[in-house]
Order: sequence, then C-alpha cells, then structure tokens
Amino acid sequence: MDYFAQQLINGLVLGSIYGLIAIGYTMVYGIVGMINFAHGDIFMIGGFIALITFLILISFGLTAIPVILLMVLLVSMAITALYGWTIERIAYRPLRHSFRLAPMLSAIGMSFVLTNYSQVTQGARVKPIPPFITGGYTLHESPDGFVIQLSNIQIMVVITTIVLLAIFTWLVSRTRLGRDMRACEQDQTMAALLGVNVDRTISMTFVIGAALAAVAGLMYLLYYGLVDFFMGFVAGIKAFTAAVLGGIGSLPGAMLGGLAIGLIETFWSAYFSVEYKDVAAFSILIVVLIFMPTGLLGRPEVEKV
Repeated sequence: MDYFAQQLINGLVLGSIYGLIAIGYTMVYGIVGMINFAHGDIFMIGGFIALITFLILISFGLTAIPVILLMVLLVSMAITALYGWTIERIAYRPLRHSFRLAPMLSAIGMSFVLTNYSQVTQGARVKPIPPFITGGYTLHESPDGFVIQLSNIQIMVVITTIVLLAIFTWLVSRTRLGRDMRACEQDQTMAALLGVNVDRTISMTFVIGAALAAVAGLMYLLYYGLVDFFMGFVAGIKAFTAAVLGGIGSLPGAMLGGLAIGLIETFWSAYFSVEYKDVAAFSILIVVLIFMPTGLLGRPEVEKV
C-alpha cells in the first residue's frame, strides 16, 4: 500500500501537467471546432522561455526564489501568449473559412516549424537546471524502510493546477469574454450579428491557451529539471489524448482526462513495464471511446436544422 500511495502521488502530479496542456486544446476546439496541433510545441516554447529567464535573472544576481518564480511565470506567460496569438493570425485566421482539413494541416506545419526552430536556436541536447524548489514531507515510513514522500514541488504543481482550473472555469462561465466564447462556439455568424467581436474572441482564446501552456512548461521544468526541443510533441500528444478522453470541449473533462492519463502511465510503469505505458494509455482511451464516444464528460453535439 505504501508503494501504491507513492505512485498515486506521482500520477496525480504528472496528470496535473497533462491537464494544464489539455485545457488549451479543449478551449481552442470549443471555440473554433478545430485542434491546434501546435499547442504541445507552445508548451515546449514556454519551458525554454522559463529556462532562459531563470538564467538571466540569476546572472543579474537575483537570489530570492519567490521573486524569481513570479518574474519567470509572468515573462514566460507573456511571450508564449504572443506565440499563441501569432499562430492564430498566421495558421488559422486566413484558413478559417476554408475546408476543415486546411487549418489542421496548417497547425501541423506550424508544429514542425516550432520544433525545428527550437532545435536550431537552442540545440538538440537536453537542457538541465539545478532544483529550485527543494524539501518536502515524509507522510509514512513502512517497517521495511519504504518512505512515502510528498515534495514541495509536487504540492506546488497540484495547487497551481487546481487554482488555474477554478479561475478559467469561472472565466468561461461568468465573464463577458466567457459569454463571447460560448456564443462563438454555438454560432459564429449569429454571434457577430449580435455584436460579438469574433476575431478578437478567437485570438483571446489562443492567447489564454498559450499562457496556460506556459504555466505547464514552467511546472514541467521545475518538476523534472530539464527541457528539450522534442518534449512538446510527446506531451502534446498525451494532452490531446487527455482532452479526448475527458470529453473535448469540457474544461473539467480535460483535467479529468489528464489525471487519468497520468495515473495510467504511472501505475503501468510501476507495476508492469515502462516500455508499454503509452500502449496502456491509448488502449484504455480506445476502450472508453467505444462505450462513451464523447468521452468521460463530453456532451453529444446536437445539430439544429
């Protein structure tokens, strides 16, 4: 049971990171109805920006960890949001009224551009950093010496995820921007006739999704202590899978799917084989979609005629 409890903690932390990325996927899909396949690479860009900002601040002699974390978070969110806005303007807006595959292919192309851009500018090697947030708590120690530990960075990742999920759920359900998003989701033409600025609403959706990806990139950097140019592809596929599993278009569903994927991967790696953890996650996704085609919390689309 001690080993199980430790893996449960690890799985929840990993799932929280996947969930943060998945929220960006599901927000864009909910408004535009298309998948932003470059979102995983935005997450990777956010990790690199956080790393570079860390190094710059430390080179200036700044040593206060809370101040450094706050500045890194703000800088990475701002620059990554600019990337999200640029992707929407370049890869989506010109093709919004084209056939449905065109924006998706454009987003895949943008994903390759960002991946190779990062490889050329930052190099192909893994970029490690020393641990910034150390320490933790010993929850239990078994007679055979196995210790259940909860680190401070794990607590930080989970709390950050819960707070952001609450904020963006409130944003979508209670604010003017959220009402505009939901109006564009139902009918963009009618929303425009009623005074909604559709272009601005879609741009803001990409900006918010990219800012969330930046937070996920920072959490990943702090938790694992490294970034590389290819991590966006792997994490992006996992987060997209999480969004589909939870019910794409649903913010709580995206988080639930992220937690499910993180727990499946962690427990499969712990009790069976690390090499087949991805097979296990996608197999369970297939089984769930066979019996629940809209995902765990998804709603079936009703076409009005």
